[in-house]
Amino acid sequence: MNAYLLAKWLHVAGAAVLLGTGIGIAFHLWIAVRGGNGVAIATAARATVLADFVFTLPAIVLQPLTGIALASAMGYPLASPWIVASFALYLVAGACWIPVVFIQLRLRALAEKAALDGAPPGEEFHRLARRWFLLGWPAFIAVAAIFWLMIARPA
Repeated sequence: MNAYLLAKWLHVAGAAVLLGTGIGIAFHLWIAVRGGNGVAIATAARATVLADFVFTLPAIVLQPLTGIALASAMGYPLASPWIVASFALYLVAGACWIPVVFIQLRLRALAEKAALDGAPPGEEFHRLARRWFLLGWPAFIAVAAIFWLMIARPA
């Protein structure tokens, strides 16, 4: 496999991981939180944090690297409007994701404590869960828009 095809495969796979894992882990934790079972919430919170570090973080690192390599290989100037828009949206998604990581770590700790106590998570957990949920929307919309830009490459 040549370097271009490898970069393209990594870029497309990374984009799929960002969108798919993001939706999947968010849905999994959201459903657990809505169910109210402290043990299930703690389990989902642990899985969410792990998935973000195992899947999302490597994809986040790979995307700009492979994107720049592909743009260069294809002869697209990095100042092309669709590339600039993609990077701007990528920064929006990142600006949402970074606080989400810290929120998820706190949610996990609060959920684990509640599970050990045999109680449902308290008000701090639910306040942070709402913030986590709200930050997920602009990140998801930004990543979905990047998908469209990668496919359409509008002038």
